[in-house]
Amino acid sequence: MKKHIVSSLVLAFLLPLSLISQEKFTLSGTISESSSNETLIGVNVIFPEVGKGVVTNEYGFYSITLPQGNYKLQVSYLGFKDIVQQINLNEDKKINFQLNESSEMLDEVIITEKAEKINIKKPQMSLNKLSASTIKQIPVVLGEADVIKSIILLPGVTSGGEGASGFNVRGGAADQNLILLDEATIFNSSHLFGFFSVFNPDAIKDIKLYKGGIPAKYGGRVSSVLDIYQKEGNSKNYKLSGGLGAVSSRLLAEGPIVKDKGAFLIGGRASYAHLFLPLFDNDNIAYFYDLNTKLNYKLNDNNNIYLSGYFGRDVFRIDESFENIYGNTVLNLRWNHLFSDKLFSNLSLIYSDYFYGLELDFVGFKWNSGIRNFNLKYDLKHYLSDNFQLNYGINNIYFRFNPGEIKPNSPESGILREKLIDKYANEFGAYIDAEHKVSNNLTLQYGVRLSNFIRLGQDELNIYQNDNPLLFNSELQIYESAEPVGTESISRSKQIETFTNFEPRVSLAYAFNDNTSIKASYNRMAQYLHLLSNTSSPTPLDVWTPSGRYIKPQLLNQYAIGYFKNIKDNEYSIETEIFYKDIKNRIDYIDGADLIANNAIEQDILNGEARAYGLELLLRKNEGKFKGWFAYTLSKSEQRTPGRTPIETGINNGEWYNTPYDKTHDISFNGSYELNKKWKFGTNFVFQTGQPTNYPSGQFEFQGLVIPIYDGPRNDQRLPSYHRIDISATLTPRKNKSRKWQGEWVFSVYNLYNRKNAASITFGRNTDTGVNEATRTAIFGIVPAVTYNFKF
Repeated sequence: MKKHIVSSLVLAFLLPLSLISQEKFTLSGTISESSSNETLIGVNVIFPEVGKGVVTNEYGFYSITLPQGNYKLQVSYLGFKDIVQQINLNEDKKINFQLNESSEMLDEVIITEKAEKINIKKPQMSLNKLSASTIKQIPVVLGEADVIKSIILLPGVTSGGEGASGFNVRGGAADQNLILLDEATIFNSSHLFGFFSVFNPDAIKDIKLYKGGIPAKYGGRVSSVLDIYQKEGNSKNYKLSGGLGAVSSRLLAEGPIVKDKGAFLIGGRASYAHLFLPLFDNDNIAYFYDLNTKLNYKLNDNNNIYLSGYFGRDVFRIDESFENIYGNTVLNLRWNHLFSDKLFSNLSLIYSDYFYGLELDFVGFKWNSGIRNFNLKYDLKHYLSDNFQLNYGINNIYFRFNPGEIKPNSPESGILREKLIDKYANEFGAYIDAEHKVSNNLTLQYGVRLSNFIRLGQDELNIYQNDNPLLFNSELQIYESAEPVGTESISRSKQIETFTNFEPRVSLAYAFNDNTSIKASYNRMAQYLHLLSNTSSPTPLDVWTPSGRYIKPQLLNQYAIGYFKNIKDNEYSIETEIFYKDIKNRIDYIDGADLIANNAIEQDILNGEARAYGLELLLRKNEGKFKGWFAYTLSKSEQRTPGRTPIETGINNGEWYNTPYDKTHDISFNGSYELNKKWKFGTNFVFQTGQPTNYPSGQFEFQGLVIPIYDGPRNDQRLPSYHRIDISATLTPRKNKSRKWQGEWVFSVYNLYNRKNAASITFGRNTDTGVNEATRTAIFGIVPAVTYNFKF
């Protein structure tokens, strides 16, 4: 009996050891679309019998390590036919898969079926994904498909109103969003002062918006990350696509450089409404144009190179007296290298530039400003096992800030050339981030980012008594600029100020089953750049400035917890999140701050703090003829700047006040219904609490002019609530199989019931009646539009 017990114990001890020592092998490769060789992001590579799987990364690469054996492999991606086959994993294997479309429908319809579903067991939360085709179906103003207008329909995301640039995430400012196009920073995401975004939907491959739980590879902003990748181009066939709209058109061409090895993509957009203005005896001009390009070439199985770029410009002109030109330029040279079947790397050399130019002919000068940076980054993804992956890397960004330069525009001009002092900085980041499946129920993602920011020397730097550029007049109870006691010149190779921050990140997901989980996250982030703007929405004239001697970096702590559920085999999904975030060193402006062409901005600002908290709800219908979502956000966004000493009042007497981005209630609905293969319908509904503002508390008269008085708490009143309904109908004529040309008509109506939403309210005296009155300014009423999209 004892011998039997001993034998059983020995067997029980040796069996786990034999399992642990069982030899393991790695299956890796890339997954692409068969018709174009375009790599696919987020494809599921699953071994259902053992409950293991992985998804492809941003470049279509996958890697998974399992014990030796025979497995059933399933490769699935909605809108494409599944691949199911037996794999004998008796050695390391590299297998590339190409997926075929699941039907004969148009590409847009197929891709639309790739619903932006949640992944129950992944720890990533506060993440929203949108496909390019989903964006194309959302009705927008003037019929132009728009990335920014689409993400505003998601929970926790709002805009400053119609005609406003940028977007706000969870009560944050527009400059707190990191916007990336093929890894390059976009500093201004808008065309025509917010009417359009700079992103051409035809050229877009993948869109992710991180609102919280932001992975450690991202840094430099404290509100969100909008990460956008362009298509790579078709390496099998030449294709042409585009669209003709009421005010703008677009064209995209792609095809092979070397068949199955290299491809090009080039796309352009331009608006032309200004061409019709002379018909109405109007000499004003407002238009934009942009260009997207991308080249890729496969050197061999382990090496790929990419060259991508974007160039865009806006032109706004009033008669011959005023001209405004601004826009982004980015370029990225990338090298993907596969060290082994477990180690994937991406090396990028990135250039980004934002330019703003202004010419006032009646004054006789030209003005230009901008920000330029060079970024070297190296990212690696290490698939150590099927339960543990490491992401790590470094990046270094060198900045040059041009606060502004004024010069005469003609020999007759009386303007003297003046250059504000250029500023320079360097930002370094290193990170490591782990994805760890602890058990079948618990998955973690944790890591840390080390950021270092150096404010480099400049030609001239003000020196103040007691190192204080802003004085407080206790008798008048106001802040006043301090006079510099001198200046100093610091070599570019020396440091004015240095900041170093550790930025830990952690997220977890606990799955109760395959359809239900709870998730939680914490992230700390640092932002070293600041957009100088005391308006509710950024304008092209706003200037970026780096942290330094008088401006501290913004520091964020954000916490979130959520409940996630898939219903009826993923046909429906529910996402709920509660978040809280606080930000230190948020810039605030004294009353009467002058930010334009200011060489001593430190004399007009104070460092304060901000906080935001709220509840987000997202209900989706992912499958069927009717798809869409309902989003609701209940939130609060506040800011406070107390006095630096007991005798100072601070801003708003040191009390919390509403930020311009505070929207108590934010409701949005988006739906699309496919009636048949010819007709598809879409609709939006948007409701937002009115934007905080200030109304005058009184008035006085000076030399016949009535001047309002503003002396109440900051942002203590609100504009009227914002709401509208949009509709669209898409007609796809029956396809002639012998003809390559494919087309569709999109009929849309923006603001169906002609709501005059207030962009602003001004107060003054009516010159005809002499009565004081408020005037509401609305940008749009009802706007019908027709767009024709085509492929060839």
